[in-house]
Amino acid sequence: MFHKIKTVQALPDFNLIVQFAEGITKLYDVKPLFSTWEPFKEFLSDPELFSNAEVDKGGYGVIWNDDLDLSCDELYHNGKRIKTPFDGLIAFTDATELWGLNESTLRKAITYGKLSKGVDACKYGKQWVVTTDAMTREYGPPRSRTQ
Repeated sequence: MFHKIKTVQALPDFNLIVQFAEGITKLYDVKPLFSTWEPFKEFLSDPELFSNAEVDKGGYGVIWNDDLDLSCDELYHNGKRIKTPFDGLIAFTDATELWGLNESTLRKAITYGKLSKGVDACKYGKQWVVTTDAMTREYGPPRSRTQ
């Protein structure tokens, strides 16, 4: 399954906090890569470069420059899951991708009470969010997808 990255934050001790579209947050320690991947040693001579981490287009990984990047799979599978107040919340747009539904299907589910407004789903500004638990309860597990 492709684990799309939504946000990344570089911490001063060469750790990354990575939030994934499916509502999971992971902490990834980059330091072990210094001894195994030569390009990552560049961070030791230029620590400010590390702070420039950003999500690449499409959420496929984290990039720093043309030579330094980490894939979403590496970050997901080797990162340590951490708890945040936003765990299990996903945007409707991400839910429709993960479950293969139309956004209108989710809006109708709220209108007809299948998803409870304020409990299973909530609107923040113009964006609806839904819990992964409610999606799994009503639509089963997310469908697998590939890059």
